[in-house]
Amino acid sequence: MFLFLFRRAAMTALMPRHFTTFDGHRRIASGPLPDNALALRRALDHGAAGPVLVFDDSTGRSIDLDTSGTEDEIVERSAVRAAQLAAPLPAAGEGEGGEGGARPEAAEPRGRGRPKLGVVSREVTLLPRHWEWLAAQPGGASVALRKLVEQARRDHAGKDRSRAASERAYHFMVAIAGDLAGFEEASRALFARDLEGFARQIADWPADVRDHALRLADSNG
Repeated sequence: MFLFLFRRAAMTALMPRHFTTFDGHRRIASGPLPDNALALRRALDHGAAGPVLVFDDSTGRSIDLDTSGTEDEIVERSAVRAAQLAAPLPAAGEGEGGEGGARPEAAEPRGRGRPKLGVVSREVTLLPRHWEWLAAQPGGASVALRKLVEQARRDHAGKDRSRAASERAYHFMVAIAGDLAGFEEASRALFARDLEGFARQIADWPADVRDHALRLADSNG
């Protein structure tokens, strides 16, 4: 039964920048941010039992939205907010011109035939023996570093997905289910990636909360 619950909840894959709104323990909206913003406004206007929370399903964290004004204004603002949330965060020091600052290599003068790759230049601190090894690799240090990073990404992709799934499910649970029975046990099972045990611990939670937590915990989502 517990595996069935998990598989059923995980069948719908998480779409990029998908959001979900809860009124208390009841899910009232799921999809693009403007739809959730309107659901939030309507719930507040009709005396929601609350608290009414909008979650970014890619992180499991709740977000604040401005629901003042007309529905058209709410839709416009939330569309801008969704675009901001989807934008990658700058690296530390980027744009500051100091140590660790980044600058696109494409902005530098290019030699004949040099492709415009859109790569970014940053300072990397290594020991002398590391630089010696990198310099001896075909293509030089930059090419070798890119290959090493890509290989590491491939090697750890599954583990990274599992960790991200556990973290987003946990953030959601803390915000909405921290006072529910089995929360601590469910959290331990979640971070141990014991998904059957996780499903068992939350089986008696309100259905919408349980199903959403299972969905977020799915590393294939």
